[in-house]
Amino acid sequence: MITIQECFLPGVRLITPRIFTDSRGFVSETLSERRLAENGLAIHFVQENLSFSTKKGTVRGLHFQRKPCTQAKLIRVIKGRVYDVAVDIRPGSATFGKYMGVTLSDEDLTQFFIPAGFAHGFCTLTDDVSVLYKVDSFYAPETEGGILWNDPDLGIDWPIKPDEAILADKDVVRPRLKDLPPLEW
Repeated sequence: MITIQECFLPGVRLITPRIFTDSRGFVSETLSERRLAENGLAIHFVQENLSFSTKKGTVRGLHFQRKPCTQAKLIRVIKGRVYDVAVDIRPGSATFGKYMGVTLSDEDLTQFFIPAGFAHGFCTLTDDVSVLYKVDSFYAPETEGGILWNDPDLGIDWPIKPDEAILADKDVVRPRLKDLPPLEW
């Protein structure tokens, strides 16, 4: 059984699985499309990705895909801990430019559901972090987009200083949200 919590950003959810433990360890149902649909998330995932980061302070994001390959994501940490962020980039949305950040870890297995129309990124809070995420549309590099991870207009309260962030070259030069061409969702 899973518990699904709605968040202040429309469509964003925290999903907490029930964990059954005994002397051998634990077992947990981490995905049930039926249970998601019963809670208003009728979604079918087509691809699963694994991200591994060796160093604390690694920032990945803020990424998204444009039409026709927009992606909803279901993120969970299978090793370590991250600060995970979703930013509403849907023009006309009442929460456009607002973000939500949550700490995800391998300790409670809480998952973060982010619908299409949001940019996503995370910062590792420990060394040797593995993040597993499912998406409902295949990766298409020609529709990939991104926003500067520390865009001052977003005001994301990242748990690291900018000069401590470990970034991919492409994420250092991403545009600010206000400089993106118009987006359609």
